[in-house]
Amino acid sequence: MQNKVKEYRTALQITQQDLADSISVSRQTIFAIETGKYIPSTILALKISLVLKLPVESIFMLDNTD
Repeated sequence: MQNKVKEYRTALQITQQDLADSISVSRQTIFAIETGKYIPSTILALKISLVLKLPVESIFMLDNTD
């Protein structure tokens, strides 16, 4: 799964820690999501989309290996 969390987060000038605090996870979790090492649960993806004010499908996309 690919994502644009970092792209949208930085465009809104939100730090990894700010995003993590907003959705009650660690900064390391945000880093892992942004680097593709961790695929978030549906609930976590929805929380991220609420903070970034974008539809979840704009942030997370399936790739050819999914």
